[in-house]
Amino acid sequence: MKIIYFSLIISFATLISCFSPSQAVDEIPVHQTFKIQSWKLSEVRTINVWTPNTYETTSDSLPVMYMGDGGIKEDFPHIAKTLAKLIQEKKIKPLILVGIENTQRRRDLTGVTTVAKDKEIAPVVGESAKFRSFINDELFPEINKRFRTTIEKSIIGESLSGLFVVETFFLTPEMFDNYIAFDPSLWWNNHNLITTAKTNFKKFPAAKKRIWFAGSNTEDILPYTKALAAILKKESKTNIQWKFSDEPTEKHETIFRATKEKAIVWTLSKTN
Repeated sequence: MKIIYFSLIISFATLISCFSPSQAVDEIPVHQTFKIQSWKLSEVRTINVWTPNTYETTSDSLPVMYMGDGGIKEDFPHIAKTLAKLIQEKKIKPLILVGIENTQRRRDLTGVTTVAKDKEIAPVVGESAKFRSFINDELFPEINKRFRTTIEKSIIGESLSGLFVVETFFLTPEMFDNYIAFDPSLWWNNHNLITTAKTNFKKFPAAKKRIWFAGSNTEDILPYTKALAAILKKESKTNIQWKFSDEPTEKHETIFRATKEKAIVWTLSKTN
């Protein structure tokens, strides 16, 4: 039997992200947190959920955006704040944000690699397939049970989480409707996602998908984001709407916050 713990978190404290001392201070939004025993991952995972103000005042079902770096000390607070702002400005329609708190980030967000240097970044890497299975088979049903949701789903991530977004787009595109990746670490496994893109596109479903991705001036990332853009342009699939945002003035540590609003608006506005 699945064991689930639930708590309501209401806090206006501030914190500094654990990833970089240069990160901005983010107010923690009013949100809900629950814990779920994952049999796929053999561990308990913490899930943070933000809902817009209209969720409590209407009976509407809403689309859901998922994020791999979804802890309170990760990217969840500033993305929730951004969504609230864009909804208030009527640039996007209301949606629910689901953040998955990390336990072993480099294990969950990376695919299998044959490169020895890749394997040195953490004791365990290459288990993204298990993480995807957890999201699809365990987390999706739990979110749908707890909240009023539509079938539309999006995923957003940066760096290794961006790698996971692009990998999911290629390997299991049916999981999400919309994909957003900032500076995805496409160098992973000798840029395997780029070299296998043509093969993966042959198996791509006919359903409509949208993908937005950005590349900073980081030397080991920009060539591969540009290569991905070139591949998408050449494939010219009518069911895939895509946008590459080339950001040569941004660094790896600045690109997420610098481009998140235009990424979300382009992806979710459905007017382009």
